[in-house]
Amino acid sequence: MDDPIADLLTRCAAQDRAAFRDLYSSTSAKLMGVLLRMLKDRQEAEEALQEVYTRIWLRAQRFDPARGRGMTWVIAVARHLAIDRLRARPTETEEAEYDQIADSAPRAESRLIALGEARQIVQCFDTLEPARAAALRGAYLDGLSYADLAGRHDVPLNTMRTWLRRGLAALRDCMEGVRA
Repeated sequence: MDDPIADLLTRCAAQDRAAFRDLYSSTSAKLMGVLLRMLKDRQEAEEALQEVYTRIWLRAQRFDPARGRGMTWVIAVARHLAIDRLRARPTETEEAEYDQIADSAPRAESRLIALGEARQIVQCFDTLEPARAAALRGAYLDGLSYADLAGRHDVPLNTMRTWLRRGLAALRDCMEGVRA
């Protein structure tokens, strides 16, 4: 059976540029029609057509004439690319949802309040005994366990729990006193 597209693909697999030009002129109108029908946007179809031919040039050696006709393979490459592009498009629902998402970046007022609170916490930490302040930082900023902290500070586990409980209470009282 005569299959001129299969012959061109075989030559493209051998990096024959003249065959690639002939393949383009023989198939581009048909592929553009397929892409336009699927993508429904001329500019996107033109971009996709360029990408299709890049893929064909790079993958021509994968074409097997025993498995089908050359034009069928070329159209399959275009179809798969169009499907990938369609799947990558956000749906109308997703676009509407994006419009409803609030900006999560803190506003200037919130940043100033947070900065002031950070200063207050630093001042309140300075009022604690250094070992207890270090234990609080280890537990709540570094994520260390009570057992790790007890070992690090060489105190019994229950003593560490008491340090942390009393240290948090002292910080709370200090923060409330600063705000008052």
